[in-house]
Amino acid sequence: MAVVTIERKVLQKNDELAQENRELFARNGTYVINLVSSPGSGKTSLLEKTLAQLKDRIKIAVVEGDVQTDLDAQRVAKFDVPVVQIVTNGGCHLEAKLVQDALSNLRLEGLDLLVIENVGNLVCPAGYDLGEAIKIVVASTTEGDDKPLKYPAMFRNASVLIINKIDLVPYVNCNLAELRENALQINPHLTVFETSCTTGAGIKEWSDWLLAQTGKH
Repeated sequence: MAVVTIERKVLQKNDELAQENRELFARNGTYVINLVSSPGSGKTSLLEKTLAQLKDRIKIAVVEGDVQTDLDAQRVAKFDVPVVQIVTNGGCHLEAKLVQDALSNLRLEGLDLLVIENVGNLVCPAGYDLGEAIKIVVASTTEGDDKPLKYPAMFRNASVLIINKIDLVPYVNCNLAELRENALQINPHLTVFETSCTTGAGIKEWSDWLLAQTGKH
C-alpha cells in the first residue's frame, strides 16, 4: 500500500506541474505534442521528415528526451529549429518538471508547434502528463502487430497512432490490418496514419494533419 501511496503523490505533483505547462502553452498559443514509442520505431526519423515538411510553414521547436546522449538533438538541429536536449541519465520517461526546466531555454512567444520527443519506452511515459495537447504513439512494423495488446495504457492514452516502416511489411512478421485492429480495439478514437520514412509514404498526409491542428493551415 505504501508504494501505491507514493506513486499517487508523485503523479499528483506531476499533474500539477503539467497543468502549469499547459496553461503556459495556452497563453502563448503553442500547440504541443508528446511523441512516444519504443526504441527503434523510427520516431526521430519521422520527426525529421515532419520538420522538413513544416519548418518553412510554421514556427517549430523541439524538446528531445534521451536516456544518455544528445545524438537525436544533433539530428534535429540540422533543420535549423530551436531544440533543447533533456538527458535523463537512465530515467525511462520525461516528467512535467523536466519539460518545465527545458522551457526556460525556449522562446514560446510566437511558437506555433512544440514537439516533445519522449524517451523510447511504451510503459512509463503512458502515465506522465507533460502538459501536451495530445500524445502520439509511433509503432513500427518491425515490432510486430501485437504492441497495442501488450502496452494498452499507451495506446489508450494516445490520440494518434502512426504505423511506421510500412515499406518493410513484406519482410517482417506484421499484419497491418491486424495492428490497426488491435489498436482500435484498445482505443476506437485513435486517428491512424501509415508512414515510411524511406519511401515518403504517408508523410505529407500526417504533416498536413498536424499543421491543421495548429490552426495555421
